[in-house]
Amino acid sequence: MKREIQIGARLVGDGHPTMVVAEIGINHNGSLDLAKQLIDVAVRNGVDAVKFQKRTPELCVPPDQRGQMRETPWGYITYLDYRYKTEFGEPEYTEINRYCQEKGVTWFSSVWDEPSVDFMQAFDPVCYKIPSASLTDHNLLRHLRKTGKPLILSTGMSTMEQIRSAVAVLGQENLMITHATSTYPCEPDELNLRMIQTLRDTFACPIGYSGHEVGLIPTVVAVAMGACLVERHITLDRAMWGSDQAASVEPGGVERLVKYIRVTEQSLGDGVKHVYSSEMSSLRKLRRVQN
Repeated sequence: MKREIQIGARLVGDGHPTMVVAEIGINHNGSLDLAKQLIDVAVRNGVDAVKFQKRTPELCVPPDQRGQMRETPWGYITYLDYRYKTEFGEPEYTEINRYCQEKGVTWFSSVWDEPSVDFMQAFDPVCYKIPSASLTDHNLLRHLRKTGKPLILSTGMSTMEQIRSAVAVLGQENLMITHATSTYPCEPDELNLRMIQTLRDTFACPIGYSGHEVGLIPTVVAVAMGACLVERHITLDRAMWGSDQAASVEPGGVERLVKYIRVTEQSLGDGVKHVYSSEMSSLRKLRRVQN
C-alpha cells in the first residue's frame, strides 16, 4: 500500500507537502464570530485546513461529571451545560461551511459519537478525525468506516495494543494515524516524538502528529521525523478562557509554524550526496588536493 491518502483535492503522505491543520476545536467558546476570526488567522497564514469538534454532550460527558459545577463565562453552571454552550448546531456549521468555501480553505471535524457523525454527513466533509478519547469506541469506528470517508485516528491516552485493535477495526486503507499525547499543555519529556517512527514501522498508512505542547519546535521536528500531517490548536490569545487555550498557538506563532515547516521540507532533501553548483566557487578556492 502506498503511504498516502486523499483529503479533499490533495494527496497527503510520503513525498507530499505536509498538511498543516489548525484546530479551532472549541476555542471559539460558542461564538460564531470568534470562529470566523480563527478561520481568518488560519487562511492568512497559509494553513491547509481548519478543524472543529462535534459532540453530543449527553453521550460524551460521563454520568459522574455531568452535574459537577464549573465557573464559566456563562456563570457557575454544570459541566454538562458548559458542554452545550460550546457546541455549534446546524445554523452555525452551515455558516462555517459557507465561510470556509468563501475563504478557500478546507474544513472538517473531530466526531465524538455516532449522532455527531450523522450530523456532519450533511456537510459532506473531506474526512473525519477520530479523537483520542474515542479510539476504543469500536462501534463509533465501525460507524465511521461505513461513511467511506478518509479517517484520521488520534492516539493520545492509548496503548499500542489499543491502537492495534482500533486499526484492526478500521483497516489501513484510507486511514491516517496521528501520534499524540493528550495533556494540555504537554511537557517536552512526554511528547515522545520517536513514536512517529514507531508508528511508521508498525503500520503501512500515513503517520501524522497532533501536538499540544507550548512552542513550535517539537511540531517542526515531527515533520523532520516523517509526520505528513501536523495539527495544532490555534487561538487569538492563550490567556482566553477555555481548557485548550493554553496549549494553543497564537496568530504570530501560526505564521512562524507554517514558515518553519516549509523551510524544513525544503531542507530535508533526497538523501543523495550532491556537489551543488553553488559550492563550486568554494571548491576552487579552498580544496588543495583534487581527485
